[in-house]
Amino acid sequence: MTLPNRVLDHARIPELGNPYFGKVRDCYDISGNRRILIASDRISAFDRILASIPFKGQVLTQMARFWFERTADICRNHVLEYPDPNVVIARKLQILPVEIVVRGYLAGTTSTSILTRYKKGDRAIYGHGFPDGLRDHAKLPTPIITPTTKAFDGGHDAPLTADEILAQGLLTEGQWDAVSSIALALFARGQEVAAERGLILADTKYEFGTDEDGTIVLADEIHTPDSSRFWLADGYEAAFRDGTRPPSFDKDVIRTWVDARCDPYHDEIPDIPADLIDATAQVYVDAFQTITGQTFTPDVSGETPLARIRSNLSGYFSSP
Repeated sequence: MTLPNRVLDHARIPELGNPYFGKVRDCYDISGNRRILIASDRISAFDRILASIPFKGQVLTQMARFWFERTADICRNHVLEYPDPNVVIARKLQILPVEIVVRGYLAGTTSTSILTRYKKGDRAIYGHGFPDGLRDHAKLPTPIITPTTKAFDGGHDAPLTADEILAQGLLTEGQWDAVSSIALALFARGQEVAAERGLILADTKYEFGTDEDGTIVLADEIHTPDSSRFWLADGYEAAFRDGTRPPSFDKDVIRTWVDARCDPYHDEIPDIPADLIDATAQVYVDAFQTITGQTFTPDVSGETPLARIRSNLSGYFSSP
């Protein structure tokens, strides 16, 4: 998928004021209580930026659009319009300080994953009890919520329990009940659609905010390879039997490569080979096409992706 000058490693646009630069998205607040969210091609894991993957930002934006449109009956979302393949104009929300992670399987590679903690000997994880003898990637009896703090400005997410969320006043009891119910319903919808496509949605994270009326609104993205773990259903049973990682459609491709070569939370990240960058780009495209049933068409208009985005957002330059 590599093409000259087609990687969007940043979207710094001085003509747009009030910036917030996240790990993957570069954001700008504009008039009318709106926010511009530009999905770059940066890929993050272990609370760090690992590389930039061609067309990843377009894949994320368009896949999230697919899911937002198919879950609008469950929860209102933040989308107002799509002026560019990498860009969302969204309602500006008060983001809730808790990420809602839903897990259907014992999986993961990061320090906050239940598999990592289980293999270290923990049996009480996120307020849930786990028996001895579970194997890697085992299906859980029922999906569970494993919330974490919502780290801003590049901070580290930390595990939470429901009791801690309420005791620390991070959410009210009503907010916690609402986001928990919504998250489980979204996950069920995601698993249902994934199964129709020959996939398993193993786990995912959701971010919520509140609008000016206090209504809970789904924010950020939903069921993308960055926020979710998708496995190929046909390969799951053999991988589970052999104790290997199921074939996947997510950023585990590059995350696993890095984790095998260093302590990704403390060491310098090794240079990622170009062929792995290309392979990861293809994973994102394949994921989009498999999940949505649509053909992915890279937008190669404009001299560069940033030049195209600047042109498509020029009408917002005068917004205070």
